Amino acid sequence: MPSTARLVRCLSLIGALCLASSVVAGPSQAAESSGLPLPRFVSLRSDEVNLRTGPGTRYPVDWIYSRRDLPVEVIAEFETWRKIRDWQGTEGWVHQSMLAARRMVVVTGRQRRLRADPDEQAPTLALVDPDVTGRLLGCPRAKVYCRVDIENIQGWLKRDEFWGVYQSEFIE
Repeated sequence: MPSTARLVRCLSLIGALCLASSVVAGPSQAAESSGLPLPRFVSLRSDEVNLRTGPGTRYPVDWIYSRRDLPVEVIAEFETWRKIRDWQGTEGWVHQSMLAARRMVVVTGRQRRLRADPDEQAPTLALVDPDVTGRLLGCPRAKVYCRVDIENIQGWLKRDEFWGVYQSEFIE
C-alpha cells in the first residue's frame, strides 16, 4: 500500500506540473505571435526609439536610437514588444508601434558604388559611404544585386554591400 500511495502522489505531481506548464506556455505562445515570420527585417518608425533590456516599460532603456528608417531585424516577439537586432549586432526590445514594415538598408564596410544597372561594369551613379541608409526597392530572384533608393538616386548595390536583406531572399 505505501508504494501505491507514493505512485499516486508521484502521478499527481507530474499531472500538476504538466497542467502548470501548459497554462504558462499556452497563453504566452498565443500572445507572442503576430503571425509574421521570424526573423524579418523592418525599420524604425521614429527619430527617437527606446531600446529596452526587456519587453515592457518597466525594463530600463539600454539605448536610444535617433535615426528614423534604420533597418532592424525582428528576432522575437512578446505581446506588443519586438526583440530587434541592428546591423552592428546590438539587441533589445522595442514597442511594435515604433517599427514600420518599410524595407530599408544600411551600407556596410567601405564606400560603395551605386550602379546604374545590376552589373559590375555599369556606370557609377554615386559613391555611397558606410552607414548611409536607403530604401530597398527590390532584389530579383537569382541576382547578386538589389535595387535601392539612396537620397533619391535609384540604382543597384550588391547584396553583400549592405545589411537589410537575407542572402536567399528575393523581393520583386
